[in-house]
Amino acid sequence: MTRDLRPLFDPRSVAVVGASNTSGKWGHWLARGAIKGEDRRSVYLVNRNGGEILGREAFRSLADLPEAPELVVITVPAGGFEEAVEGALDAGAKALVVISAGLGESGPEGRARERAAVERIRSAGAVLVGPNCLGIFDAGSGLDLSSNSVPSGQIGLISQSGNLALEVGMLAEDAGLGFSRFVSIGNQADLEVAELIDDFVEHDLTRVIAVYCEDFKDGRAFARAAERAVAAGKPVLLLAGGGTAASARAARSHTGALVSDLAAVEAACAAAGIDRVGTPKELVDVAFARLASPLAKGPRIGVVADGGGSTVIAADLAAAHGLELPQVGEVTAAALDEILPPTAATANPVDLAGGGEQDVFNFARVVEILLRSDEVDTVFLTGYFGGYSMYSEEFAAREVETATAMARAAAEVGKPLVVQTMYWSSAAADALRAGGLPVYRDLEGALRGISALVGAGSARSRGVPDLPEPAPPVEAAGYWEARELLEAAGVEFAQARRVKRDQEALAAADELGYPVVLKALGHLHKSDAGGVAVGLADASALERQLSSMATLEASEYSVERTAPTEEGIELIVGSRRDPRFGPVTLVGMGGLYAEVLADVAVALAPLGEADAEHLIGSLRGAPLLRGARGRPPLDVAAAARATAALSRAAAEHPEIDELEINPLLVLPGGALGLDARIVLGEESRDAS
Repeated sequence: MTRDLRPLFDPRSVAVVGASNTSGKWGHWLARGAIKGEDRRSVYLVNRNGGEILGREAFRSLADLPEAPELVVITVPAGGFEEAVEGALDAGAKALVVISAGLGESGPEGRARERAAVERIRSAGAVLVGPNCLGIFDAGSGLDLSSNSVPSGQIGLISQSGNLALEVGMLAEDAGLGFSRFVSIGNQADLEVAELIDDFVEHDLTRVIAVYCEDFKDGRAFARAAERAVAAGKPVLLLAGGGTAASARAARSHTGALVSDLAAVEAACAAAGIDRVGTPKELVDVAFARLASPLAKGPRIGVVADGGGSTVIAADLAAAHGLELPQVGEVTAAALDEILPPTAATANPVDLAGGGEQDVFNFARVVEILLRSDEVDTVFLTGYFGGYSMYSEEFAAREVETATAMARAAAEVGKPLVVQTMYWSSAAADALRAGGLPVYRDLEGALRGISALVGAGSARSRGVPDLPEPAPPVEAAGYWEARELLEAAGVEFAQARRVKRDQEALAAADELGYPVVLKALGHLHKSDAGGVAVGLADASALERQLSSMATLEASEYSVERTAPTEEGIELIVGSRRDPRFGPVTLVGMGGLYAEVLADVAVALAPLGEADAEHLIGSLRGAPLLRGARGRPPLDVAAAARATAALSRAAAEHPEIDELEINPLLVLPGGALGLDARIVLGEESRDAS
């Protein structure tokens, strides 16, 4: 759904309902902000008592206004919500911003009130932001309708939390950044994140889109909107909440959000090319780097400082971020040796060892040598630069000249140069910023920014897959139903026979050949209940296990040929359906490695075979599959085919909550499913 949001961000007229002279009230803050733009548009303050507010006439109702207000901001208590909405629509409003809280986040009754209001608003051809929001801001149109001042800049911020947005604003302002647009979406009763991202893509002043979200509503629509933004050259940074039970409870109480599992969020980010961050500061650190630097072509970083301690700590932190510090070659080292003292370290990290004091311009010489070297992808200057200005005016002038030269060299080469300095507010730091370089106050922020440049430069976005047409539903969730569904999709399983009585089991074992595996069916977690026995070498062993399992009251058994597990590696391959993002495929190291490595990769389903192979290859344990310690390489392509088949089956069956092969045995030639399970959604279980 594409709607015209011009009345929201650049209205010809604005009315604030609930305007107030009382400085501690929302109606006062929003009225004050609206008045800032009265040179751009008509501004009307509405209060049922009339009189005068902030030196302007206060109208008793929207019906009294001399013209239709395109945008109406509603600050009245929740009890007056419906009346205020009706009044706005009757007056001709095309956009509404509702600050009022106590609606959808309060429970079923509040959500029903919200839904009814949204139906009325949409039928009138209008749009709604909120309720339970902090307001909006647009730097280009001079629209300032939020409780706090918002710094102007190039970041478009969409936030479900008002206070968190304020924190991001403070951190951004401290870094010299600001917002091109800001929307506090609150409960997202009407306008959702996806629609706003699409609108931000068309907004010329917005260069980076930052999102804080607890409830993605239609998660795939969000991911597709982000994918379009990234393709248009506007990075999308996501701070997502709700990864723990406690944070999920907080989100529900805050905005009535249905929080997605962070595994699904991670899968959506990988599909769309979104950069996910963990804190408001990380969001600002990454935005800073993405606004000011080209992308890095690889993970190799050259570190420069005038002090050993700075290089040591920077090197350790760089390694923690997965960055590489290659030792530079003889040619580069010789060029550095020519300009630095004999005590300098030139292998990488580069320690000027007092070379900055001898001649501050040595920083520019060293940085340019590394920038022009093919041995590093990014140059990181850290530590004391900016502090030499304290020595004399001559040092100060020379340091600014040096900063300008470094910025010029970085622009000419087109390679990232990121700076961290303890002299954050120095004239030299200002010169670096003026030259378009990101200058950080702390090491952690700078390296997080570099890490983002590396990640975005090497990212292989999978694309957000479309869901297929639903297949005829699975009506039961037993072991055999899972096997049959997956076999029909193309997954190969160990040979098996379905039996009910002991004599049938013995006959099946004779047919398959010993040793065999016996499974008592009817329990989702058969092994936990003692319902799986492996390596049964003969009929006597099988009979003993059948007798032992009699207490489980299994409805039937599966007798299966023993697979050559010693020849392969076990994977766990599964899919689960997220309430917002739909089916998500998971691949992880299985068997002994499952608990030791906790090694899992995720992707939105369905996956093609190439993407499935890339997903498997991203596991930390992937080298085991490629052959290790003299073992032959395993058939990863076969594992990828099985993974793609499972993801496709899961995507075709919306009634399935979980579908799993555990384990999938990857062999030198092929891949075998050794067990499978289905968990149906509640509606499907109720129907059956």
